[in-house]
Amino acid sequence: MANAGEIIENAIRDRRSVLTEMESKQLLSSLGIKTTVMKLATSEQEAVAQAAEIGYPCVLKVSSPDITHKSDAGGVKVGLANAQQVAAAYQAIMSSCREKCPEADIEGVTVQNMAAPGLEVIIGMATDPQFGPVLMFGLGGVWVEVLKDVSFKIVPLTRADAANAVREIRAARLLDGFRGSQPVDTGALEDILLRVSEFVVKTPQVKEMDLNPIFAYPEGAVAVDARVILGE
Repeated sequence: MANAGEIIENAIRDRRSVLTEMESKQLLSSLGIKTTVMKLATSEQEAVAQAAEIGYPCVLKVSSPDITHKSDAGGVKVGLANAQQVAAAYQAIMSSCREKCPEADIEGVTVQNMAAPGLEVIIGMATDPQFGPVLMFGLGGVWVEVLKDVSFKIVPLTRADAANAVREIRAARLLDGFRGSQPVDTGALEDILLRVSEFVVKTPQVKEMDLNPIFAYPEGAVAVDARVILGE
């Protein structure tokens, strides 16, 4: 598997500023951040074969450096339970994305295992003109847009900074378990923050990162979707 530097160098060589989801997740894996298992399929037959290898239920997502909002383009199908559903999902994704994004370079689809549900959080990074790289933590999925319940920390982070970032959101009580739900592994979330912090300090080519959602569990956490944007 390529390391983070090689992935970024390949994108720059191809004159691309946005990594594909597969590249983004390969980058995260090289940093020791757990992601869903994923394989690239360039045909319906490949998608069916890879789904059988990964196991059901599975998820198909369009793979294209030009389609950032995959769901809006009809490029995501979840909960696929058998080969017939995978084949139909492949055809539906390709048809929808070609119709809605006719200029996009579409590589195929990624076939991924469907992660067990967990508490959805987001870890993001942006480059502030004054302060440089800044990390964000908050509730993820659609909640980040609805509630905007996030905290910010300037890179580089210490362990105390990471712990504070997790605890400073208004919904921090959810992390401790709420109305019968189990507490999540906040130490795993702090580890992800620290790994991202260390990475962006060493990699000024990266201007934005979004790990959203991350599913947080009583033990561990997994990045379900990821996006990395490069700058000058």
